[in-house]
Amino acid sequence: MKGGGGKSRGEMKRTGASTPLGYGYNERHAKSGLTASLPTIETFPNQYKGYEITIEIPEYTAICPKTSLPDFGVITVHYMPDRECLELKSLKMYIHAYRNIGIFYENAVNRILQDIAAACRPVWARVTGTFAARGGLRSVIEARYP
Repeated sequence: MKGGGGKSRGEMKRTGASTPLGYGYNERHAKSGLTASLPTIETFPNQYKGYEITIEIPEYTAICPKTSLPDFGVITVHYMPDRECLELKSLKMYIHAYRNIGIFYENAVNRILQDIAAACRPVWARVTGTFAARGGLRSVIEARYP
């Protein structure tokens, strides 16, 4: 890396630094929250075919695994049910359980999609996380099934 006094990739490799700026992110941070125990997402039998459901959850919070500061965002679930539909109260309890978990945005969105797909086996699904600006940056993460 040139300018700004940062380390080159060669220097990072020799010194064991994980990022050019030396923020100290590691595998433990990256995997945080991926296997956390969360409430079960319940379902009920779908009575119709060929329609879409969109659920907006404006109260998402979690903990940054690196800084331990709270993260805030809106989770939007958009899916086409097959045989089962998501039961909303259990989905709400599932999402609210993230407030005590250290997990990165990207991992949370993908974990939510994975758990929704396992619960109701939709025809297709998309989970979007729109996260509050931090440091002047706003993140929007989207994951799709299948």
